[in-house]
Amino acid sequence: MLPSTEPVAVAMVVILGVIVAWDAWWLTRQHLDIPQFGPLANNGFAWKSERNHEMFRQWANLGSMAAMMALPWGFASFSDTPIIYVIVWDILLALHIISLLVPKRYAVTSTHLFADGQRYEWNRLVLAKRQPKYRIMLLRKGWGPFGPLPLGGDRNDLDIAAEKIIAILHPDQEE
Repeated sequence: MLPSTEPVAVAMVVILGVIVAWDAWWLTRQHLDIPQFGPLANNGFAWKSERNHEMFRQWANLGSMAAMMALPWGFASFSDTPIIYVIVWDILLALHIISLLVPKRYAVTSTHLFADGQRYEWNRLVLAKRQPKYRIMLLRKGWGPFGPLPLGGDRNDLDIAAEKIIAILHPDQEE
């Protein structure tokens, strides 16, 4: 026998709410980790993206979120799920979409990459063999297909950052 739809809906909305809150916390944290842009001590570099860069960076996630907003409406009526949960679900997903489009701050230091409010040690990252045109693509080791870590920004900033990332990840390729 299947469980009642209401407890399942509550659980899904609560889980999504926690994810949205978690992402919002990390987004606010990026201002603490990266207070300034440009050259940093120890040959580091910090830059920021604009909304259009984040749209290029997040295009697949934006499409997924749109589908996730639309699908519950088709199932709610025949599953007897109270509509309030579908509305709250859509509101939370809309907030998540907004957070995906907020300009991000990035920094490369000799020990870490700062992206999306988080800090990644270089030994946990690898540069993807194929690089997209409008962003830098790093992969998180051990994450498999869930490991892409795209970095957005202006082409000039990305070129500077790419040089520094290559120098850190592949010191044998320095010119």
